[in-house]
Amino acid sequence: MLDWTDRHCRFLHRLLSRHALLYTEMVTTGALLHGDVPRHLRFNSEEHAVALQLGGSDPADLAACAKLGQDWGYDEINLNCGCPSERVQRGAFGACLMNEADLVADCVKAMLDVVQLPVTVKHRIGIDREESYGFVRDFVGTLSAAGCQVFIVHARNAWLKGLSPKENREIPPLRYDLVHQLKKEFPQLTIALNGGVTSSAQIAHHLEHVDGVMVGREAYHNPWWLAGWDETFCGTSPSELTRELVEEQMVAYMEREAAANGTSWYSIARHMLGLRHGQPGARKWRQVWSDHRLKALPAKDVWAIARQVD
Repeated sequence: MLDWTDRHCRFLHRLLSRHALLYTEMVTTGALLHGDVPRHLRFNSEEHAVALQLGGSDPADLAACAKLGQDWGYDEINLNCGCPSERVQRGAFGACLMNEADLVADCVKAMLDVVQLPVTVKHRIGIDREESYGFVRDFVGTLSAAGCQVFIVHARNAWLKGLSPKENREIPPLRYDLVHQLKKEFPQLTIALNGGVTSSAQIAHHLEHVDGVMVGREAYHNPWWLAGWDETFCGTSPSELTRELVEEQMVAYMEREAAANGTSWYSIARHMLGLRHGQPGARKWRQVWSDHRLKALPAKDVWAIARQVD
């Protein structure tokens, strides 16, 4: 979800669901240790609960970055062991770390030694042609012995050669049964499932077998879906949200960001283009909010134009 789930995106998602745990895009240890820390770690207080996802493979570096995450107020530190991109592999982290369970265990222990937050791991069910359940079972077992109690499991193998990141989300087959089996074998652990989930019915089915479900691209492209989650899965009262109210709150946020940080509404609006997915007039509405020719206008003026297409 690199370049997608930034703080503006997460602000929108928090408007739609008060109870979903939100995750940052992956931030590398190098970016934090040698780059602009505020740019990478700044977030809105409204986003809680929010987890910082780190990419790295050096225990000391990850410990330092986990401590930064805690100091900045994040609620969880998550280590990415699932990204299959070649760029990430060149940095010796992401999915290739599943071949080095002992190293990942050292990373987990190093982070747990310096923070009081949960340290969690996101990973795949296997690497390349390694499709045995024993591979992912042993990976989880090694990390749980190091103190990790929460695992977010993408139910596909990661092919490290020959497939793009997009193809890695589509070509390796989904094998949900392996994730369900992990929960049976490790009932004391929190196991969440990820990959290919596009409906609330699917979420409900998986929650009969695991503790949680992570949704990425479908939630991004169809964010209004989140508006029903709190009632359906958390037992809250029916939401009184409307798409119009969410849009109004996003415009107020755009104006706040423009005044405080000089942020263009254009860089925020891109995250809400799916808000009217499937609704009459949605195409014209998206065209207004993605029209670069309107960038010089205040957000409230663009909003007025967008409302004319309702």
